[in-house]
Amino acid sequence: LMPSAFNPEEVVQAAVAAVANRAGPDRVSLDDLPGALYVTDAEGLITDYNKACIDFAGRVPTPKRDRWCVTWKLFREDDSFLPHDQCPMAVAIRQRQPVRGATAIARRPDGTQASFAPYPTPVFDAAGAFIGAVNLLVDITGWPERERWLQEARRCRRLSRTVSDLQTIDTLQTMATEYEAKARECVFASA
Repeated sequence: LMPSAFNPEEVVQAAVAAVANRAGPDRVSLDDLPGALYVTDAEGLITDYNKACIDFAGRVPTPKRDRWCVTWKLFREDDSFLPHDQCPMAVAIRQRQPVRGATAIARRPDGTQASFAPYPTPVFDAAGAFIGAVNLLVDITGWPERERWLQEARRCRRLSRTVSDLQTIDTLQTMATEYEAKARECVFASA
């Protein structure tokens, strides 16, 4: 689902409430909520996920073994590898703060990829103790305006590898960073 089809913050808050009230009579299942959602414990170990999460990641997460993220491999927008322990969910758990405005690329075991905007959010119990986190993964693959900015960023990075002038390299890298920021703005302006 694209953010224009639902409000990601409302989905995240419903998931947080569902996790915080696991034993309550009004318990909501993650499968009742739209989007790819998963839950970790306070140490970042995956404890729960919905079917949409399996579809998005292209794999079945292993509870209590997979940590930080349900994806197979992660990359930044500039195609550099993003270790799971540095992903937005890991940051949210360590800082016990929601992380917003991030984007990443998930590579599936079959080699396909999906760009996404994560919404990692810490969960606290009724007494205020940190008990884990939920994450909503919003697929942003193929958004035309965003893809145009990313294409320009990739072009600048490619060109920067073909020249030897340091000032030109720096200029092209700066341009690529600015294009990537514009691509992120496309995502969060419509959320």
